[in-house]
Amino acid sequence: MKTKFDYNAELLTASFTGYFMLLFIDNLCNIDFSYFHPTRGLVGETWLASIELEGELNEQGMICDFGIVKQVVRQWLDEEVDHRLLVATQSTCAKKVATSQDIVEIHWQTKSGESYLCNSPQSAIVSLDAESTDARSLSAWCKQRLKDKLPSDIGNLNLRFTPEQIVDPFYHYSHGLKKHSGNCQRIAHGHRSKIEIWKNDVLDTGLIAAWAERWQDIYIGSKEDLTKEQASGANYTFAYRSSQGEFYLSIPKGKCALIDTDSTVEFLAQHIAQQLKLEHPNDHFKVKAYEGIGKGAVAKI
Repeated sequence: MKTKFDYNAELLTASFTGYFMLLFIDNLCNIDFSYFHPTRGLVGETWLASIELEGELNEQGMICDFGIVKQVVRQWLDEEVDHRLLVATQSTCAKKVATSQDIVEIHWQTKSGESYLCNSPQSAIVSLDAESTDARSLSAWCKQRLKDKLPSDIGNLNLRFTPEQIVDPFYHYSHGLKKHSGNCQRIAHGHRSKIEIWKNDVLDTGLIAAWAERWQDIYIGSKEDLTKEQASGANYTFAYRSSQGEFYLSIPKGKCALIDTDSTVEFLAQHIAQQLKLEHPNDHFKVKAYEGIGKGAVAKI
């Protein structure tokens, strides 16, 4: 025999079933990557990924299981977008984007005539069928490939990519870590990062701004990865073999910062601290260098 509570529960379920709803997950994860820009060249970037799911309420009063969607989308973005080089193949600056035997060959020329060449395994590249690399073109690319990986009761998926809100100066850098066992070994991936510098225990906004400008849209390359350096040449060439394959990058010298070590965030914090000490030998410094959002390293000297 049904109670009054049973009847009320049935009416409540029936009243919501068939309703159109939107489920959102803000700041699901962040992605670190690099892309080619028509005027800036090779740009390291970090975006926060948020999703919206459209659908109807089921008998449980839900569109779908939150946990399943979060896991599927986060893992997919980590495998298919994070730590890759994004290329807008329809841009007039994309002089060549060709794949042969799982190697992608890219020739990018900025509007000012700077030339970039990159050869990487296909797993390190995202080829966008678009005229520019932006949040909209990446969202469309992801949505097309994710639609068959989500529960069938989801009517539509929308992805939003937004940069972290940083008040103080920050820089964009790209790099590759050939000794890394994971995806950091890819020769052209990057980050949008803030930096904090203390001089004699006082936060120094002038030094922060100076380093943000110094490493704006920079490629940080290890000297041991240089294959050819000619005084008359316009580019540096970096190349190495790692566990994911052969990597090659030719980039204008003016867009490079050469360092004596690998370009881990630990070494970058150390490098900045050492440079500051050389410039100000009578002072002491603390450098907090970020790698993307919410992580990094601290060096003191």
